[in-house]
Amino acid sequence: MGLFDSLKNAAGSALRKEASKAVNSAVTGAVQSVGKGKNASETFTFANLPTTVAELQALPEASLDTAYKTAALVMAVLCHYEQNPAACYEMLNFLKGPEPLNGFQKQFIDERLRGKTYIPRSYFNGATPENNYQPTAPYTIVVSENPYSFDNENWGVMWVKSGGADSARQIKLRKKPSTGQWFLNEIQCLADIRTPVEADPWA
Repeated sequence: MGLFDSLKNAAGSALRKEASKAVNSAVTGAVQSVGKGKNASETFTFANLPTTVAELQALPEASLDTAYKTAALVMAVLCHYEQNPAACYEMLNFLKGPEPLNGFQKQFIDERLRGKTYIPRSYFNGATPENNYQPTAPYTIVVSENPYSFDNENWGVMWVKSGGADSARQIKLRKKPSTGQWFLNEIQCLADIRTPVEADPWA
C-alpha cells in the first residue's frame, strides 16, 4: 500500500470516528430531550389555603402560567367547599377562565363531596385516614405529569396523589394560547377514597 493510500485510509478512519461520535451525541441528546420533564413533579406550599377570590389572586401561583400551578390551586380551592360552597365555586370560576362552572359541573362536585368534604384535604401532605385527613401545616401538595400529560396541543393532564388512595388521579387543564395561562377544564380526582377513622364503624 502506498503512502497516499495510507493517508487516505487514516483520514477516512478519523472521519468515521468523528461521525460516530456526532451520531452518538445526537442520539443521547434526543433521548435526554424526550425524557426531560416526563414523570416530573412540582411541590407547592401554602401558608394558608385561600377562602376568597381576592386571596386566591394574591397567591404567586395565580399567574396560572404552568399547568402545575393551576392544578395545585384547584385542590387548594376545593378544600374550602366544606366551609363555603359558594365561595369555592367563585374561586373555581377564576381558575376556569373563559368558561365558568355550569350547573352540571356544580352538581357533580356537590355529589362527590356530599358528606365527604375530606377528599380534597386528602391530597395534601400529612393527610391520612388515621388522622381524619388533616394535612400538616403549612399545606403542601405535589403535582405530577406523566409521559402522556401533554400529548395534545394546549391540553394537559396533571396528577395528584391522595393519602387515601393507591394511585394518583387526574386534573384536566386547557391552555389559552393568547395569554399562556392554563385553566381548569375537568376535575377527575374526587372519587371515593378510604374512609377516615372518625367515619369508619369498623375502625
